[in-house]
Amino acid sequence: MESSGSHRSGLLTAGGILSIISGAFQVIGAGIATGLVVAAFIGSRLRPFEGMPLPWEWSERVIFVGPFWIGIAALGLILGIVAIAGGVAALRRRSFGLALAGAICSLPSAILGILAIIFVSVSKEEFEAEK
Repeated sequence: MESSGSHRSGLLTAGGILSIISGAFQVIGAGIATGLVVAAFIGSRLRPFEGMPLPWEWSERVIFVGPFWIGIAALGLILGIVAIAGGVAALRRRSFGLALAGAICSLPSAILGILAIIFVSVSKEEFEAEK
């Protein structure tokens, strides 16, 4: 897969792009999860259905489950940022370690992460050729 005499192949570029896409999905998912928890917390405090009997107390559920989802969202945000940074490093062929870490951090996106890891690890020699 050599292109025009340089040591660049499409596999590393594809791996970097897949890492960036996966990281963007993770960052967006973290934002949505955080927004849902905040909306549920605000809704539990406003009590819009004051006269309606509810099978459980919303504020107790949100206070109990909210920190769990905020933690999941924070983890997704961190993994997404590392995946994006690793994808950029792969596209620039700067740091194989960061590119591989970014591909590994894109694993929550299942098939995108698996392909990113394969493409980046197969293209390791391209990082060494740039030095």
